[in-house]
Amino acid sequence: MQTKRTIFGNKGLPYLLLAPQLIITGIFFLWPAAQAVRQSFLREDAFGLNFTFVGWRNYERLLDSPEYLNAIKVTVIFSISTVILALGVSLVLALAVDRMIRSGRAYTTLLVWPYAVAPAVAGILWWFIFNPTIGIMPYVLENWFGYDWNHLLTPSDAMILVVVAAAWKQISYNFLFFVAGLQSIPNSLREAAAIDGAGPFKRFWTITLPLLSPTTFFLLVVNIVYTLFETFAVIDATTEGGPAQATNILVYKVFRDGFVGLNFGSSAAQSVILMGLVIVLTVIQFRFVERRVTY
Repeated sequence: MQTKRTIFGNKGLPYLLLAPQLIITGIFFLWPAAQAVRQSFLREDAFGLNFTFVGWRNYERLLDSPEYLNAIKVTVIFSISTVILALGVSLVLALAVDRMIRSGRAYTTLLVWPYAVAPAVAGILWWFIFNPTIGIMPYVLENWFGYDWNHLLTPSDAMILVVVAAAWKQISYNFLFFVAGLQSIPNSLREAAAIDGAGPFKRFWTITLPLLSPTTFFLLVVNIVYTLFETFAVIDATTEGGPAQATNILVYKVFRDGFVGLNFGSSAAQSVILMGLVIVLTVIQFRFVERRVTY
């Protein structure tokens, strides 16, 4: 059996079709990344007119800075908490939809809506909900549970706020993929396990979860990248990295040092380290974690 292949009469046509994507990638990714690497070895004035080559000094100062090491620790806590919460809640909601027959589509539509909300809007929404003065949740926590919520003063409260806001924004995205993954699992497998006497939990643990591993692995990578790069607006709209740097994650520190502190060399070095960190984590996930994935 011969495989059908597309043959281009003009040898330059494939490159012409690829040109728009290559141009966009070069302008909006490769060129800015190269500029960041270049700036990380320089010390510039506030206007970017004069610069001095300082070599690895920006990186050395970062690794010796308690504030930067604290930002790394905060980022690890924030990323792990957000990924676990977002994946866990979305999987539970997807399992609920998978069991619903008549109202499944309406339920899915309602759950997808939050994904259309901009991250900054999501941050402001949760900021209002947990505002110590006008928010409904501090009132409920104080009157029902006796807990005095104040994310403006308490670091743990601020971390909970940004984790909840960031996870809520990503749940809809994860939910769609989990629903698609669940619907691709043949019902005959779960029915056969039920006939053999396996309970709901055992069917989920031995059949559903292993067959969902490709989807889970994909979402794990996407969610980690999301927490490291796309949560800037959530942090900026809720806590602005406070209190006492308790929610100052790496991507927000890049912004604060570069655009507020006008320390371009340090900010560029931080962005290079962050980009390298994401590359290393992605390689580790595909090299080691993917081996446990059942395709």
